[in-house]
Amino acid sequence: MTRHEEIRESYKTLGSIGGVYDGIVTRSTPLGKLMDSLIWGLDASLAAKWLDDALAPIPTDFAGSLLEVPVGTGVLTMPVYRKLPNAEITCLDYSADMMENAKKRADALGVSNAAFVQGDVGALPFRDESFDIVLSLNGFHAFPDKEAAFRETARVLKKGGIFCGCFYIKEEFRRTDWFVKHLYVPKGFFTPPFETKASLESRLRELYTEVSVHTVQAEGIFRCRK
Repeated sequence: MTRHEEIRESYKTLGSIGGVYDGIVTRSTPLGKLMDSLIWGLDASLAAKWLDDALAPIPTDFAGSLLEVPVGTGVLTMPVYRKLPNAEITCLDYSADMMENAKKRADALGVSNAAFVQGDVGALPFRDESFDIVLSLNGFHAFPDKEAAFRETARVLKKGGIFCGCFYIKEEFRRTDWFVKHLYVPKGFFTPPFETKASLESRLRELYTEVSVHTVQAEGIFRCRK
């Protein structure tokens, strides 16, 4: 079973703790499937690919320290953490409501090795080089101070550590770009400016020794080593 399948099964078992958002990112509701297709151009196969690719840098037997920022409702990662009992997981989010949903999901899945911290990605409350992996799923397109977010996530990562995840990037799928401009930005869900694939690669190469970026429709998936 892929990680994407594990996440969908977890969602079906626990129900929509996080509401509409969870249904969209897991394609577990009719509305989620419709929005994935209409806005993001994703069918079931492409939706599975972007998530599996974004989580692939996390070893299945990982036992180090991992920071996830933002954790959101935890729908995408608590099923993964359940299978990493020897890892030291720290989950950070600016939204107390989102984090409360993530805690509920962790409790329901029996995830006991995750700590939850409310904070700002632009001023992370951790020492330099604290984590072996920093994971960020669908966060950077919403962060208001992206410069600080890139700087801080690199700062807290250990030398040789992995920074990985995904977020929206422009100029890859025209339909998504339209919806982001006319819906997501006016509603305050996303915050410009946005990266292109080329600008993201360039930015990451300034901070990391190894950089890999590819796209699945408008999702930019990245893996970097410090």
